[in-house]
Amino acid sequence: MVAPALCMMVLGRPTGAEQHRRTERVHEHTAGTSLRSAPMAISSRRMLRWLVCGRLGPVWMWKALLLFVAIAFASQLLGVIFNKSVHPAAHSIFSSPDAQGPSLGSCQPHTHIMFLKTHKTASSTVLNMLYRFGEERNLRFALPMGYQLGYPLPFNAHRVKGYRGPGAMEFHIMGNHMRFHKLEVEKVMPEDTFYFSIIRDPVSLAESSFAYYKEVAPAFRKAKGLGDFADDPKKYYDPRLRNNHYARNLLWFDFGMDHNANFSMALAQRGEAMIRRAFKLILVSEYFDHSMILLRHALCWPLDAVVSFSLNARQQKPSGIGVMSGSWVGKAVAGVGVRGGHSQAKMPPNLPLTEEQRERLRQWNALDWYLYKAVNQTFWEEIQRFGLTEMEQEVALLRTRREELARVCLRDGGKPVEAYRIRDKTIRPFQSGLVKILGYELHPGLDNTTRTACLRMIRPEIQYKDVLDAKQFPRDSAAQVQPGQQGQGRMVSAGGSFLRQDSSRTGETLVVGEVGGRTVEEGERDWDASHSIRTNQTLMRGKEKGRLR
Repeated sequence: MVAPALCMMVLGRPTGAEQHRRTERVHEHTAGTSLRSAPMAISSRRMLRWLVCGRLGPVWMWKALLLFVAIAFASQLLGVIFNKSVHPAAHSIFSSPDAQGPSLGSCQPHTHIMFLKTHKTASSTVLNMLYRFGEERNLRFALPMGYQLGYPLPFNAHRVKGYRGPGAMEFHIMGNHMRFHKLEVEKVMPEDTFYFSIIRDPVSLAESSFAYYKEVAPAFRKAKGLGDFADDPKKYYDPRLRNNHYARNLLWFDFGMDHNANFSMALAQRGEAMIRRAFKLILVSEYFDHSMILLRHALCWPLDAVVSFSLNARQQKPSGIGVMSGSWVGKAVAGVGVRGGHSQAKMPPNLPLTEEQRERLRQWNALDWYLYKAVNQTFWEEIQRFGLTEMEQEVALLRTRREELARVCLRDGGKPVEAYRIRDKTIRPFQSGLVKILGYELHPGLDNTTRTACLRMIRPEIQYKDVLDAKQFPRDSAAQVQPGQQGQGRMVSAGGSFLRQDSSRTGETLVVGEVGGRTVEEGERDWDASHSIRTNQTLMRGKEKGRLR
């Protein structure tokens, strides 16, 4: 009987005695219009009572109403809990306070940046950071006509797409492969440009270069293995042959100097001085995370701008102790926890070297070895000035942040996978060399905002360059059919990877395969050896060997 009681409480229905007394007072104290208005008031109250309690009076109706209110309240409460527990992890992680990192004071972020992308030094991972930073802020990139800025020829300003002369257009970021030529770079980039680069231990660099450029560099192609090459480099090396620069003093070559010069202390010191005058910061691949903290402070960038997943990493075979010889973040962070400047680069698969062979490689790459030792020393002096305690704290934050973003962004716990297993073919890394290049899969179910941010972190270099090219040159992008396809020269898919054919505008043509120890198709120069190594199994189908289908 809840409903009738509620009606009497809400509408004020009187009891029998109280109603009798009210009626007597009405008859005693009302007259004329007052006498007529009292019954009208009583009649209105009775009508309201009839509408409310008569129509909605049944108990089942009130129970239904209370149930509806309870359901509505519970739905609202569950919605708040759902929003707090599920969606924010995806939506807010890129805008959380952790994304900014420790305060950098009142400095302003650098937006004029030149990065010399050296070979096999984790430079693809660094370039991805630059691509992300610039795309998010709508900065203009100094992009190549193809995929490298005329490499291996010395850089020329006219290699930049859209370049119209000094000062005609503002370019913010330059970072694609080139052979450094500062006077030409200065024609493109503003005076306040921040120049930086990255180097790697020459022995580790030789191991990676041999695995990647085995079928491109004649000196490597002739050798049975890297150990065989290291035993007697001069037996295989001919300085006159194209692409042999990958086999000797590759860093020295990328910095624009004579990599075949006989070593002397005076020459090495002059080269080092030239590099230090041109570049404000030189990073060290073996200490990648420490390098990122120095770079973040030098550029005045938020922490997330230097958080990365290793790109263009090679597949590592199981080591003798039953674990992978490289962590899931791959080559870019190998040995980052070691102090004192001693490298702990991982050994590539099938390239075992004795200590004697490693020493011979250092002597063979003496100019690079001198540069590495000199830069490694000043690198750690810079960390000492930064503060070892502060550095370790920020490195720990960087690694924690990487793990957080990996959990949000990446499938299967963030472990890299082989290219053919990546469902989205547009983000499969290009395959080249003796080992497989790994990539990543995005976690399913990401909201659009989070997916966009995560995709930027894992998009391979070739595809990312095409995305930026399409934004800066939308008219040219109309002819593109798929990622990796350019107006100057077409990219075709082979085995899930992109393959460059020729470019009539740049004259850049790549090596596309090998038959019986010789190259099938070669141009006048190797525009990008990272795209130039293909195997018979990938390219040769049926009886049409030596030809693309």
